[in-house]
Amino acid sequence: MVGTPASGSLGDPLPGSLEPAATAGADAAGYGKAGFRDMPRGAWAWAIFQGGRDPYVILITIYIFSAYFTAMVVGDGVKGQAMIATVSTLNSLFIAVTAPLLGASLERFGARKPVMLLIVALMVPLIALLWFAKPGGAGLPIIGTLWIFGIVGILFAYCEVVHNSLLMTAAGHRHAAHASGLALSAGNFFSVITLTFCLFAFALPGSPGTDAWTFLPKAPLFGLDAASAEPLRISALIAAGLMALGSIPLFLFTPDAPSTGVKLLQGVREGAVNLWVTIKLLFTERDMAVFLGSRMLFNDGMTALLIYSGIYASGVMGWRMEMYAYGILLSIFAVVGGLMAARVDNALGPRTALIVEIIGCIVCITAQIGMKPDTILYFWHYDAAAHAPLWNGPMFRTLPEVLFLVIGFGTAVFVTAQYATSRTMLTRLSPPQKLPAFFGLYALSGTVTVWLGSMLVALFTGIYKTQQAGFAPIIGLLVLGLIGLLFVKGGARGQFRAD
Repeated sequence: MVGTPASGSLGDPLPGSLEPAATAGADAAGYGKAGFRDMPRGAWAWAIFQGGRDPYVILITIYIFSAYFTAMVVGDGVKGQAMIATVSTLNSLFIAVTAPLLGASLERFGARKPVMLLIVALMVPLIALLWFAKPGGAGLPIIGTLWIFGIVGILFAYCEVVHNSLLMTAAGHRHAAHASGLALSAGNFFSVITLTFCLFAFALPGSPGTDAWTFLPKAPLFGLDAASAEPLRISALIAAGLMALGSIPLFLFTPDAPSTGVKLLQGVREGAVNLWVTIKLLFTERDMAVFLGSRMLFNDGMTALLIYSGIYASGVMGWRMEMYAYGILLSIFAVVGGLMAARVDNALGPRTALIVEIIGCIVCITAQIGMKPDTILYFWHYDAAAHAPLWNGPMFRTLPEVLFLVIGFGTAVFVTAQYATSRTMLTRLSPPQKLPAFFGLYALSGTVTVWLGSMLVALFTGIYKTQQAGFAPIIGLLVLGLIGLLFVKGGARGQFRAD
């Protein structure tokens, strides 16, 4: 549904568009003249890798496979949501401890591509193994599937760190902003294209209400068996294949950082020292410390919302093949949110824009919790048998389904806008000369407590035995983050740091 920008490891320089010199107009390095036409081949390869990597998040983590796992492998949406949340809590705790240290250490190690090769070589077959997770726990055992979820989640986080650290060697200052933007666009593009292909090739063929759709195959392509959920399980093979294919240009054409000859333990030790030096910067910047602390809370809520939105929709609304269409539509509205963010930032200032976006998310989640196939916004009962379908298509035929979908559109817009506005807010609060270091802390604040949202979802789902209860603490995290944001003084419209 959303993407986050590529950023270097802790202490790395920023993309050209964020460097102080790039905002001044004097452009001796040619930042302003840089474009896609003269971007080096290694930068294109670096961006293509993200295009192949990000469909894993959309297909497996958010919309398709995790929803299938809870509904058809576990067979209980509540129990499945609690399982996924528990695994996510554990691997997020591990990531919170190790990923920042990895990022801080990579500069000391030097060469990144051997580390990336190891990560990809482990991830691709593990993702492909999910194909064998059959309905009811047949094939790959449920516990085995959960282990794969956890391990791949950790490897994916490491993959992001290593990939981000290659940005400067791939594109340099002059082209880093273009490469970063292209990578985000490639990730969204390949995700939407993949979801669309799966919808028309596997999900819709043979579905009720599609008899007159002559452009569809009569049955799922490649002879996939709907009874054994192969049109849903195929998402694992597609995600693995795209990651493998997307990595080939990276390994062939993206230049690596030179090897330093530093040994592993020495690099980790020096990286830890560098990380502590960066953290100490917060002692002199109150506004920044309050903002990053607030962001840890509302970012945890946003991350949990992304992870469990597909599981929630599938479990509460009973959607299966509909999840392909749900993912496509929300991804499109996520793009709208990203485009909207810049206009709202300029009109209101990033602090006010963030407040509006977080409140928008709170309203949407609150409304979504009040939706069921037979209930509209908590209080209105809806009897599908007593109402004619809204249309004769294969999915989203009832009023509660359409309203749930529309609320999801709002969530996608506000969540994506929040990610974009948070980056803008950081640039308004930071002294220009400290911007690279504070972007490192920004990345750290997004990982150090990321386990909290998943832990609360698992806890509340387990205690109250409903998926709706599992989503309630997400609202709490957003509210706490919003309260903290009210104590940030900077980030008003037209307000910049000049020191």
